[in-house]
Amino acid sequence: MKKDYYIYPAIFEYAKDGISISFPDLPGCISCAKTDEDALYMAKDALGLYIACSEEDNEELKEPSKLNEINLKENQRAVLIEVNMPLFREAVQNTSVKKTLTIPKWINDLAERNNINFSRASSNGNKR
Repeated sequence: MKKDYYIYPAIFEYAKDGISISFPDLPGCISCAKTDEDALYMAKDALGLYIACSEEDNEELKEPSKLNEINLKENQRAVLIEVNMPLFREAVQNTSVKKTLTIPKWINDLAERNNINFSRASSNGNKR
């Protein structure tokens, strides 16, 4: 079942070269950053993408662990990460996707005669 909000704990592991980010309840959901601020942003982005892909594949998500149940090493900190999925889903849907395609020569000739640039034309015929 899709929800609008998810909150999962992330593990920030600090090293000399930056911060590794992982989610103990979401295998393969990882990221990295240089600063705490960037780590929060990257963790939220990784969580949103992971959940969006899980929803698309109809995969069940594991329930989030409680912070007090997570065993940490000395260089690790547990951080709760929240993602607003309606906003995230909308952003993912509005992402541009590059496509290379082949069109009939007559369409290309017609477009050239009318100074139409396909990369600047939207699906409804209006320029962006």
